[in-house]
Amino acid sequence: MASKALVFAEQNHARFLDELKALLRIPSVSTLPENKEDCRKAAEFLVADLKKIGIENVGLIETEGHPLVYGDWLHAAGKPTVLIYGHYDVQPAEPLDEWLSPPFEPTERNGNLYARGAVDDKGQVWAQIKALESLMKADGKLPMNVRVLFEGEEEVGGEGIANYVASKPANLKADFALVSDTELFAPGLPTLCVGLRGMIYTEVEVRGAKTDLHSGMYGGAAPNPFVSLAHIIAKLKDEDGKILIPGIYDNVIPPSPEELKAWKSLPFDEEHYRETEVGSKVLVGEKGYSVLERTWARPTLEVHGMPGGFIGAGAKTVIPAKAMAKISMRLVPDMTPAKTFEMFKSYVEKIAPVGVDVEVRLLHSGDACLIGVDNKYVQAATKALHEVWGKDTVFIRSGGSIPIVGDFDRHLGQPSVMMGFGLPDDNIHAPNEKFHLKNFELGIQSLIRFLEEAAG
Repeated sequence: MASKALVFAEQNHARFLDELKALLRIPSVSTLPENKEDCRKAAEFLVADLKKIGIENVGLIETEGHPLVYGDWLHAAGKPTVLIYGHYDVQPAEPLDEWLSPPFEPTERNGNLYARGAVDDKGQVWAQIKALESLMKADGKLPMNVRVLFEGEEEVGGEGIANYVASKPANLKADFALVSDTELFAPGLPTLCVGLRGMIYTEVEVRGAKTDLHSGMYGGAAPNPFVSLAHIIAKLKDEDGKILIPGIYDNVIPPSPEELKAWKSLPFDEEHYRETEVGSKVLVGEKGYSVLERTWARPTLEVHGMPGGFIGAGAKTVIPAKAMAKISMRLVPDMTPAKTFEMFKSYVEKIAPVGVDVEVRLLHSGDACLIGVDNKYVQAATKALHEVWGKDTVFIRSGGSIPIVGDFDRHLGQPSVMMGFGLPDDNIHAPNEKFHLKNFELGIQSLIRFLEEAAG
């Protein structure tokens, strides 16, 4: 027989969806200064709802960037405490002309809800809040103690929450964290993410002459920072995707034989992945490793953009005074961001061509993490997911990074249960981002059952 909370969630699902659409209409793009007030508006939206459903001590925590949202309910004597995490900020929506419906006007289509932030992470945050509401309204209380901490800077590095977690651990005391910012491995397949790659995000700036120069008068004598930058980038990886920084693989811990065996049993179609998700002619990467190994358990290095010089319409024959590239690396256990950045920086400086100066800057970073599947909260999640989805849970890693998970482990000593409900084709960070409506519904049910089960 379904619990009263599950019945409440079913009866109120249409309202839950309408409320989510209202949240999605707020363009809380954390990286754009013009959306600063929208980010605050989204935070205040969450504050208002948390108060309405009965969470206590709810309010904004100011940071140097966008505010944190905090609340708690701590009246379940003798029960564990969960720290629930999510983020209300979203990526920019560009390119706008590739959206089939406006990014900040949520639209239902083909069983999905399309909007920027639909699945990353507003839809999943709303599933968490609505699970809490269902439990509170059904029973007049929560089955366990709860702290809620939502941030508005996950998409730009999460410095505000990282500083808060490091400096205020007593304010966040809990037995474990619940993170809903991941995805199912395949439709209808209950999934727990137990590993994340870390990252460093850098800028490499190359400077040549003191000012832009005429390429006819000075070409052949003056150094060209873009050409120098291209030489640097070309020496970072070989044609097979192997990173060429000396010693970069020394601290890489490979997955266990048991984990590799489990990955091989997953319903993964490499050709479908290439054609549907990636959309390229071929897949690339280190030889000798499967696609899942390359994306989950191997370090990578990628170039994201090269701003500088003349990029307008027509022609301008100029040798730019400087050029820049934004370059990131994904890290795996036991690579540390600090050591990896120093190795990267030292290597870039060493291979820089003569005639230019190079500056390597670290913008933000996060630790890789690996969570044991034998802790009681992961076991409770496994049981709850099986009840709701009717299938055995699979354990996966993610190639992405959620830096706060490492912070929870390092500063608070809390393991994280990463229970998310996105799908691989949800277009996060891309046009036409979506959240499968059935996953929103079953996600709320799963979170309800998990909190009931984890309460013991």
